Amino acid sequence: MLSALTLILSCQLAGELLTRFLGLPVPGPVAGMVILFVLLALKGSVPSNVGAVADALLRNLALLFVPAGVGVMAHLGLIGQDLLPISVALIGSTLATIAVTALVMKRLARATSGENGDAPHG
Repeated sequence: MLSALTLILSCQLAGELLTRFLGLPVPGPVAGMVILFVLLALKGSVPSNVGAVADALLRNLALLFVPAGVGVMAHLGLIGQDLLPISVALIGSTLATIAVTALVMKRLARATSGENGDAPHG
């Protein structure tokens, strides 16, 4: 289990270093997830110990939001000053995410129904 956690955290560290040194406009943990995904894709499967650690992290995900919540409360005045741009960004990104997800699902449904020989639904 310790080796799986080390792998996950090492990928996050590698992502941080990659984005900092290359000046990429992507958060380090996101780059780390991409690195972990590539490693797992090359392996062809998710080792059971990595899956167990990931499941444990997901079960306790709420605890990981506590520092972010504290940060929001500590800077509530700054957030209040820029409430309109923050609100527009949140609403816009949420709508964009919903739209992109719907388009991807529509294409995947069409591709899946075409592979099975079924007539497309709708």
